[in-house]
Amino acid sequence: MSLTIRTTTAGSLPRFPELVEATQALDVAADGFTLVRTEEYDQRATAAVQELVRRQRDAGITDVGDGEYGKAMTQSHDFGAWWSYSFQRTAGLALPAADAPLPEPVRSVPGRVELTTMTDRRDWVAFAEAYGDPTSGVLMGEPRFWPMTVDEISYRGHDLIAADIANLQRALAANDLSTGFLTSLAPGSAARIGNAHYASEAEHIWAWADVMREEYAAITDAGLVVQIDDPSLAESWDQVNPEPSVADYRAFLRTRIDALNHALDGLPRDQVRLHICWGSWHGPHTTDLELRHIVDLLLEVNAGQLSFEAANVRHEHEWKVWRDVDLPADTVLVPGVVSHATNVVEHPELVADRIERFASIVGPERVLASTDCGLGGRVHPQIAWAKIESLGAGARLAAARMNG
Repeated sequence: MSLTIRTTTAGSLPRFPELVEATQALDVAADGFTLVRTEEYDQRATAAVQELVRRQRDAGITDVGDGEYGKAMTQSHDFGAWWSYSFQRTAGLALPAADAPLPEPVRSVPGRVELTTMTDRRDWVAFAEAYGDPTSGVLMGEPRFWPMTVDEISYRGHDLIAADIANLQRALAANDLSTGFLTSLAPGSAARIGNAHYASEAEHIWAWADVMREEYAAITDAGLVVQIDDPSLAESWDQVNPEPSVADYRAFLRTRIDALNHALDGLPRDQVRLHICWGSWHGPHTTDLELRHIVDLLLEVNAGQLSFEAANVRHEHEWKVWRDVDLPADTVLVPGVVSHATNVVEHPELVADRIERFASIVGPERVLASTDCGLGGRVHPQIAWAKIESLGAGARLAAARMNG
C-alpha cells in the first residue's frame, strides 16, 4: 500500500464576503457583545461551510475544518474571533463600564509571574516604532474592550456548538469525507479576560475548564476532532514584563496544563488536538520563548495530536527539538509547513522538505502537515488559498518521494 501524507489546517480560513456581511447585519443583545443570530444567517453559514469544505478537499486537505465559520466575525480581519467567540457562549460575563480606564502595565517579580497589558509586551516595547506605524505591515486589528468575569461562569453555547457540529457533518457528507475538526478555546487562554468574581487566577482558570469541557465533549461525542486553541502556553511568555526565569514561567504554566487535562478527562485522546502558537500577528517576535523550554509540558496534555508553528521563520529551526524528544507512541505531530506570517507562497518542494524532516524523525504516519496558524485575515484570501494548494501539492510530493 502506497504511503500518503495527511493534511489539515490550524483553524481560521478566509471568510466568504457574504458571511461577513450577514454577520454585520445581526443585532447585538443587551449585554453589548452577544450577536443575535437569525434563520437566514444560519442558512448562509451552513452553505458557506459546505463550500469551504469542498475547497479544502479540492486543494488536497484530508482532515478538514469549518474554518471557524461558526465563530462570528464582523470584519474579514477580526483576528480575535478564535477567542472572543467564547464570550457569546459563556454566562457570567459583562462589559466594563464605557468610561473604565485602560488597565495599567503589570510588573512581575521572581516567583510571581503575572501577565501585563497587550501593549506592554516586551516585543511591542522593543519595536514600538514599527508597532505604531500603520505602514510597517504589523497587523494588529482594532483595539477593543473585552468582557470580564463578574459572576460564576457556565456554558450557554449548546445551540451554537450543535449548529457548528451539524454544519461540519453535513459538509463532510456532501463532500464524501470522514475526518473533520472544530476548534475550541483552552481554559488558560479563556481566562485571560479580567476577573472580578473568583478569588484567584487559578480558581478562574479551573472555572473555565469546567465551562469549556462541555464544548469539548459535544465535539468528540459527535465523532469529530476537537482542536484546543491554547496560545497562552507559549505566547504568554512575551506578555510577562520583565522577562521571567524559565523555571518561574514553567510554574506559571502548571495550573493551565492541569486545568486543561481536567477538562479533557475521559475524552478520547485520538480525537483531541492541542494547538499552540506564539501569536499570529505580523511582528518581529524576537522575545518568543524557545519550544525546547516547554515541549515536555505540552506533551503532558491528554491530546493525541500536537499542532505548532514550524514554517514561521522565527521557529522553523526548532524542528530539530523533536530529535531529542521521547514522543509518546500514540502522538501525531501537526507541524505548520506553510506560514501565515508571509505573503510569499511556499514552493511545494519546500513544503515537501519540511514534511520529510518530521517524517524522518517520527515516521510519516505520525505527521499531519498543516498551516502554522489561522490564515483567515492574516493574508489575502487569494494568497491563503494558494498556500493551502501548495500544502496539498507538497504533501503529495513528499509522499511520492518517500514511496520511491
